[in-house]
This record gives sequence, C-alpha cells and structure tokens, in this order.
Amino acid sequence: MTQGKVKHRTVEERAAKGKRHRKTPVSSHTGWVPSPDRPDPVALLEEQNLTREQDLVPVRHGRMLVSPFTFYRGAAKIMAADLKDTPRAGLVTQLCGDAHLSNFGVFASPERRLLFDLNDFDETLPGPFEYDVKRLAASFTIAARNNAFTRDDALEVTLTAVRAYREAMARFAHMRTLDIWYAHLSDEELMEAIDLAVATQKGKALKKAEGIGKAARKNIGKARTRDSLQALTKLAEHVDGKYRIVSQPPVVIPARDLGRSFGLSADEVEQVIREQLRSYRATLSRDRRHLLQRFEVVDVARKVVGVGSVGTRAFIVLLQGRDQQDPLFLQVKEATRSVLEDHLPKSRFRQPGERVVQGQRMMQAASDIFLGWTKGAQENRYLYWRQLRDMKGSAVVEGMDPLGMTFYANACGWTLARAHARSGDPVAIAAYLGKSDKFDRSITDFSERYADQNERDYTSFADAVRSGRLEATAAD
Repeated sequence: MTQGKVKHRTVEERAAKGKRHRKTPVSSHTGWVPSPDRPDPVALLEEQNLTREQDLVPVRHGRMLVSPFTFYRGAAKIMAADLKDTPRAGLVTQLCGDAHLSNFGVFASPERRLLFDLNDFDETLPGPFEYDVKRLAASFTIAARNNAFTRDDALEVTLTAVRAYREAMARFAHMRTLDIWYAHLSDEELMEAIDLAVATQKGKALKKAEGIGKAARKNIGKARTRDSLQALTKLAEHVDGKYRIVSQPPVVIPARDLGRSFGLSADEVEQVIREQLRSYRATLSRDRRHLLQRFEVVDVARKVVGVGSVGTRAFIVLLQGRDQQDPLFLQVKEATRSVLEDHLPKSRFRQPGERVVQGQRMMQAASDIFLGWTKGAQENRYLYWRQLRDMKGSAVVEGMDPLGMTFYANACGWTLARAHARSGDPVAIAAYLGKSDKFDRSITDFSERYADQNERDYTSFADAVRSGRLEATAAD
C-alpha cells in the first residue's frame, strides 16, 4: 500500500490549524438531544445479532440486561449511530471506538512491566477525537449512577475524566515526538499518583483513600499472577497423562464437544485451528514466529468473552513448550466491521483482523508480542490472535466510590489523550481545546443527557426481553 507525501508543518502552523477548527465551538456539545430520525435501538441490536453465533445471542442479552451500565457496554453500535449527528471539529485520530471505562486495564509489556492502557480495539478506526472522549465520559456518568452516586458526584467524576484528557493533551503538545511515543503509565506511576492523591486527604476521606490505595495494590499484585501457568490451573484438567481444556458450557466448549456446531468433527476443528495457526504466525515478525514455533497445539475451545463481544466467535488455544509445565494460552477473537464504519470512511484494511491489530499497535504504549491476525476458515470470517492472559487485570468499576472513581477518571483521561497523541496531532488538538474548562463542561453536559437516553434505551431493551421479542439467559 503506497503512502502519499507527508506535509510537515511547523508547531505554529499546527496550533493555528487547531484554532481555525474552532468554527465548531468547544462548547457545541452542550444541549444534546437525539436525532428526530434516531433508529430503534433494539432494531440496531437485532441487526448486529444476525452475524453472531445464535446460541450465544441470549447470553449476550442476559449480560446486557443486568443494568443500564452493562447495557451501555454492549451498545457501541447504538452510540455510533448517535455520534454521527454530533458536532466535530474535524481533527482526526485513531479511535479506540469503544473507549468506555471498563476497556482500560493493566497488562504486561514485552519487558515484563505492568502498564495501564486501553485494552479493547474491536471497533478501532480513524475518526473524530470527540467520539472516544464522549464514549469515555458518558461511561463515567452511567457507571457513577450505577453505583448510586449523587448527581454532583457523578458530574464531578465525569468532569475529571474530560479535564484529565484536555490537560494531558496540552502537555503532549509540548513534548518531543519520540517522548510522546514512549510515554506510558506503569503500575508504579499509577500507584505514585494514587499515593499523592491520598496524601491530600484528611479525616474520613483519608481512610477511604488509604483503602483505595490498598485495593489498587491488591489488584495489581493479582494481575502479576495471571499468566498462562495460572490459566492452566483454572481452564484445564489432567486426563490420561495430558492436559485438556475443561468443558464449562455455554462459556467454554472444547473442540471435542464443539464440532457439531460447525458441521465438523473434533479432529477437523483442531485441524482448522492448526492451519489457522500457521497463517497467523506469518503475520508476526520473524523473531516472534521463531518463538511461537517452539510451542505445539494441545487443545482448542470456544470461550465466551466480554459483553459487547458475546456472539462473535472466540476461541482459546492451549499450546505447550518444553513440557506440560510450560503452557501458552492464546485467545482467538473474531473481527468484524467496526460499528463506526456505518458512519465513517471504511477501514483502509480489507481484513478486519488487521484493522484491529494495527489500530491497537497505533494506540497502545506497548502491545502483546503475539498480536496478529488471519482470515477465518469460513467465508467472510476474520480473526485476530493474542495471549489470553499476560498479567492482565481490570478495575472493579461496580465497587468504586466517588473518590476511587475520581482517581480512575484521571488515569483513563490521561491514557486516552496519550493514545490519541500518538496517531493524531496533539498540538492542533490542544490548541483547539484551549486552556479553559468550556470543553470539559460541554462534554459533561452531553454525558448527562446521553446517560438519560441510555436509561431509556435500556428500558426499551428490557421491555423487548419481557415481550419475547428478544431472548435472554441469566448472566453467568
């Protein structure tokens, strides 16, 4: 794929460009109302379900039915349809596409350091930077309501996330290009920020803050134990001298039980995976191909993941290195069209798996060494591969109080700004956003209004389940 000539502008020209884009005011997000021709949210979900594994669609609905917050997590397609009618300045970055607060977490870098970053890129696509900011901000408002925060606390948490984004972008605008690329948030830096915030508290707030710091250290410590060896004890059993993946339907179904779903025998399913493995391996760099060749496939299973991803095809592959105590678990996820492609220019990558991988590499400070892609065995099926567990951990959002969520909002806002600064123009975006809090307050107003709409959509969704229009099984 050829690349056109890149025009290099001075810092002053880039800043002037950002200011010119203020013809779309930073306060223009205030007063959002749904479009008069807004599509039926339930119909959008039904449309999305057509390409999903039909036996898993009720599982997806069951997970979304838990609360307006879990509904929002699975409703990226609905929000994408709403965002197309919202103001945008015309400053493009690589978007996560689903940057809600539960799609951030810690994982290990290739150097075995824990990093805090975005961790889900199924919907990634270039587009207006505001899309990700709104998806993130609204998620904080909705999560705060889910945790029974007062209205003032919910607004403050949301405002914190947006302010953290704007202020971080201003700092990135003054950084050297390579320094932006190398910027990251390690677990040590995360804890230092929490400890600094704790030190500013007094009385009852101090005790709460100390509890938050203790919980954060515990979660980080737990993440360090989450590797393939630990997964072996959770997901596999030792039978006839060999490990195999434990059957836990409908969440985990091994290949030996799965063949009927695809019209294949268990041996044929495994053969397909082995062929896919060879194809996927070709997308890795030579050194990583060499490393992966040292492992052999032991077992394969379908494994249901997430909320929004439920129903797309997802597998886990157990591989073995030098012996049975040298396991490697890979996750294989189906990649489909981004929900943003319904309203933005289509991806430059014909293969959706490559779209996901390249978007992730663009936005993350460091990516999984085994991140790659392949075409599926069946027509119009595309996959991407990564490690299943590599010291991955996530915050328990439902257990956060206002103080804890405020800490978390700062981290997420900074992280999203850094991801956008890698692919977009931080100088232009920072110049557009300016130094005042007008953008912060405007996005916070949008978030409150969108949270109201999300609750109405959730009610419509729940009514569709009760009426029998949609089928749902209890969340696992």
